[in-house]
Amino acid sequence: MDFIEVNLTVNADFADILIAELGELGFDAFVETEAGFNAYILEDLYDAPALEETLRRYQDFTSISYSTQKIARQNWNEEWERNFEPLFIGNQVSVRASFHPRPEQARYDIVINPKMSFGTGHHETTTLMIENQLTLDHQGKRVLDMGCGTGILAIMAGELGAAEIVAVEIEDWTVENARENAQLNNYPEIDVRLGGAETIVGEKPFDIILANINRNVLLEDMPAYTAVLKPEGWLLLSGFYTEDLPILQERAEGLGLQYLSHREKNNWISALFKRH
Repeated sequence: MDFIEVNLTVNADFADILIAELGELGFDAFVETEAGFNAYILEDLYDAPALEETLRRYQDFTSISYSTQKIARQNWNEEWERNFEPLFIGNQVSVRASFHPRPEQARYDIVINPKMSFGTGHHETTTLMIENQLTLDHQGKRVLDMGCGTGILAIMAGELGAAEIVAVEIEDWTVENARENAQLNNYPEIDVRLGGAETIVGEKPFDIILANINRNVLLEDMPAYTAVLKPEGWLLLSGFYTEDLPILQERAEGLGLQYLSHREKNNWISALFKRH
């Protein structure tokens, strides 16, 4: 299936909020550019009037222009190779493409070939999740990664010593990509599943659950996460803004989860909870 690329020219102060808005419309891959960002969506999910209406709401506050083009699935590699820059997170984690050399100072080295999946580490939420993961003891633990995208957080769990890892994603092509990245990083045992919260009903409990999705999905699915989280287990969430934290804290407390801490970057949040 082909994709639609939307090339947006917008002030950097509004880029993050527009990325979140487009995420709600089904866009699930984003590449920053000097003028703004490019957003990508499967062709059959693209709703041009909805995009126009979303952007119109912000035109009184900032100048926005955009263009669109169709991109064949096989040409996606060319797009991200042109834009993908290696990252170094938390002074420990290298995130790079296969054509980048490994940094000598990296304690952990993750190779990601995204192929239209979200999660190269460039977005604040992915970076924040990895920074929070570095504070948790994964050794020998059972870990769940909901909305896994490229599989980067599941792979990070493997790097940190997790014994069992389950990753879940709703798109079949994303599941395929996550499996490829797991193999590429020598974690073929990561169990990547197609579906949503229904796929974890009745699962053996997890020590750590990671969910970098968006506020609405998190609010809806937190009961399902809690049901398969061990007592004293950790739930690590991201994909929402600073102003959304109180409603997620309230939801968590109602499910018997204790708020512990959060990290913030450019108004994005990654919050850590623990089950009583």
